[in-house]
Amino acid sequence: MTISHAGEASESNHRLSGGLPLVVLRRPGPAILAARLVIRGGSSRDPVSARGAHQLLAGLMTRGCGDLDADGLADLVEGAGAGLRAEAHEDALVVGLKCAADDAPALLPLLLQMVRRPSLAPDQLELERQLNLQTLQRQKEDPFQLCHDQLRHLLYGQGPYGHDPLGIETELATINGRTLQPLVETLGSEGAVLVLCGDPPAGVVELLETELAIAPWGTRSPDASAPAVAGAGAASLARQSQQTEQLVLMLGTPTLPMGHPDALALRILQAHLGLGMSSRLFVVMREERGLAYDVGVHLPARCGAAPFVMHLSTSSDRAAEACRGLLDEWQRMGEQPLETDALELALAKYRGQDAMGRQTCSQIAERQALVLSHGLPADHVKTTLERAASLSTDDLLAAARKWLQGPSLSLVGPETAVDAAAEAWRDHPLSRRQQP
Repeated sequence: MTISHAGEASESNHRLSGGLPLVVLRRPGPAILAARLVIRGGSSRDPVSARGAHQLLAGLMTRGCGDLDADGLADLVEGAGAGLRAEAHEDALVVGLKCAADDAPALLPLLLQMVRRPSLAPDQLELERQLNLQTLQRQKEDPFQLCHDQLRHLLYGQGPYGHDPLGIETELATINGRTLQPLVETLGSEGAVLVLCGDPPAGVVELLETELAIAPWGTRSPDASAPAVAGAGAASLARQSQQTEQLVLMLGTPTLPMGHPDALALRILQAHLGLGMSSRLFVVMREERGLAYDVGVHLPARCGAAPFVMHLSTSSDRAAEACRGLLDEWQRMGEQPLETDALELALAKYRGQDAMGRQTCSQIAERQALVLSHGLPADHVKTTLERAASLSTDDLLAAARKWLQGPSLSLVGPETAVDAAAEAWRDHPLSRRQQP
């Protein structure tokens, strides 16, 4: 089936042998092609005592596959001036390719080879492991990363979202080929999708089928996420002292999967609070009160309970005031509806952010693969934008009251600043609020 829209990419949909959905978006413009292969699973499916396994596997996929060793694969990709990468996210293992259209026939089959026939050479495994361990070690020196990791543990504990995709140092050090081979064999068991955007080669389906004839792959379209359940536990605090000049605060709670009906209201709240220099947190916490060096709101797309997080960095001597201010802003979300003009501005930002996020072939492929990998309809973005126009201030207030209760707080910075912020937390009503 092919659908065409004036000024947009034409779309054709296929199902390859074994069940892999293929979406081809032909887009006028430069002769380039972007490909995005998303395989459901990711670090949330890391084996027990082997956290970091999927990211290690993703790294190894770029170090040899099929008949190519690490040098041969690098020569092929770099010799074409192309970009090829693989990484594990919380919900998926993602392989991305960007290349000139003329090189696509030689490079596109690599995506399937990396998934079905990765080399897993012991020397390359050890090299990739050491790189990941070094990254984890560097993260320990970053107060923002430490604060984020603390909050992650508060919100998810030992659950699937409770660790960085890079893993845990002690467990990463023990992973070997025997750990990774079973993961290769189960890739795609929860679904996968391949999206191409730009100028695809003629006979692209036959090109991919040739590779699948060599290494068949049984997979399917990903399913939609299970419905979320309100309530994630009691509000809590984690703290860590570090000799820095600033205090980092993160306030957050688990919320909703990407496709949940209430997720749109939370996304509009994110735009209101943290998107741009006109956002409420920037204006109130930085411009008016001078309490923040940096401030924002984080709400990633997840198949499960995505974290809604306010983050702020402040000077040590204003730790208590900044903490109270951040807590007050969180509490305000569930007590006061937005003004009409604030809602209109947030909606404009949301629409603008969407438009800016689909300018290039890579962005379009990434966006469509994300939607389909969450088991959502292909027109999810379009229908969500239409729904956004009908949201009221009462809708946003209701969503905040339902999903943003009982946040947890993570603090990293000088001990005196951490003490002052922790005291402000204990004195605030949010610290004593339980989830419904």
